[in-house]
Amino acid sequence: MASFGDHPLLPDSLESILVDESVSTIFLKAECKPRVKSGHISSLSLNELDLEVWDKPNLLTLSEDLSLIIDQNSTRSDCFIEIEREGCKVMQIGDLRVSCAWPPFSDAWEITVVRPVANLQLSDYKLDDELVNRLSNHHRGVFVVGKPGSGKTTFAQAIASYLDSEMGAMVKTMESPRDLQVPQRVTQYAPLEGDLEKTAEIIFLLRPDFVIFDEVRRARDFEIFGDVRLAGVGLLGVTHANSGLQAIQRLVGKVELGLISQVLDTVIHIEKGKINQVLELKMVVRAPSGMESDLSRPVIEIREFPSNRLTHEMFAFGSEIAVVPVNASNEEGGSPAWKLAAEELKREATRLTGITVKHAKFVTDSAAVIYIDDSAIGSMIGPGGEGIRRLEQDLGLKLDVNSVQELPRGLRKKLQKNSDSNFDASAWSNKPGRNWEYNSGKSKRGKGRKGRR
Repeated sequence: MASFGDHPLLPDSLESILVDESVSTIFLKAECKPRVKSGHISSLSLNELDLEVWDKPNLLTLSEDLSLIIDQNSTRSDCFIEIEREGCKVMQIGDLRVSCAWPPFSDAWEITVVRPVANLQLSDYKLDDELVNRLSNHHRGVFVVGKPGSGKTTFAQAIASYLDSEMGAMVKTMESPRDLQVPQRVTQYAPLEGDLEKTAEIIFLLRPDFVIFDEVRRARDFEIFGDVRLAGVGLLGVTHANSGLQAIQRLVGKVELGLISQVLDTVIHIEKGKINQVLELKMVVRAPSGMESDLSRPVIEIREFPSNRLTHEMFAFGSEIAVVPVNASNEEGGSPAWKLAAEELKREATRLTGITVKHAKFVTDSAAVIYIDDSAIGSMIGPGGEGIRRLEQDLGLKLDVNSVQELPRGLRKKLQKNSDSNFDASAWSNKPGRNWEYNSGKSKRGKGRKGRR
């Protein structure tokens, strides 16, 4: 396993650049000057070096030299070829990850060298004691999320080291490529026969307490994450996302709603090397915020940790899984749950009556206002109010019917724009009782006047 700052001697062309300890990535491409990404993780910058332009022969020679270094250091556990395919090769040389690409995979020869710029312990993050205790319980499902280069892998390494050295847990990793810097006794596993699912099957036999899954990218990876976690193994997954909420949403559809909080209970968002937000997931059975109590259902609460502030709710709404914020809203339409219900009310009222409902909004949990065209109000209400009473019975709501002209002008324009963009002439022309002729934009003005003066 790689140790921070330790790698075999490289060709001078690379070592001369890596002398600058702030350099984290070297980019070499044919017919281009070398560029580097350097600086503190909170303020990385991409800079072009004032060096000679690299060409294809030089890059090919460098690639061969790096492969030779691996052969010469075959006794080291941190020098190996991780991936070798047509058009690319990924090598681990000490603490460096070297990726080579060439045509037809890339448009030109390219070599990228990545090295870690920090090796931190969990104590360096100055975490809240409650969060440390939460991570110390290694029977959890945890996501560490962030953008590329945000420091999420460094944080995952710190957790692995803490669990191994401080908590005495048996820790394993699933990686592709294997570039985590973890204690020597933490075994790092690559995809077995190219399949991480097979790796997971073997790991089950090794009885680990905790597994680090780096990185969870594809849909199948999220399914494997769920399978491993439900087997009772503590699991930490590293994944790319702009926020903790986005990482949670990526599980939707890969794991059943009722199992999400069992698979994942903690999400840690890393930004510029620091913890930006911690979320915890809990399942309860109740009505979503803003809905009547008789609409109770399983709801996954997403709360900030350790403040316990409820930020979002996840629940089944019709055939969809809704993830909605729960903070109070003063906007038109009320709470997010009311807005979802209003959209469903529009669809159902339109389906039951055949009259297009332009807009709907809830005023209480059991009462709503629907807005339709002036010409359709009489048909909606019906003789003696029979139509609206029947609709209220079908929907279980108290309804008021208003003209769409009573809506604010800005909202009317928005509704009109949406209506125009969703217009389907063929569907409209098939409606019974309407004499419809689709003009295709051709004007009939002046028809029959040909030849007149």
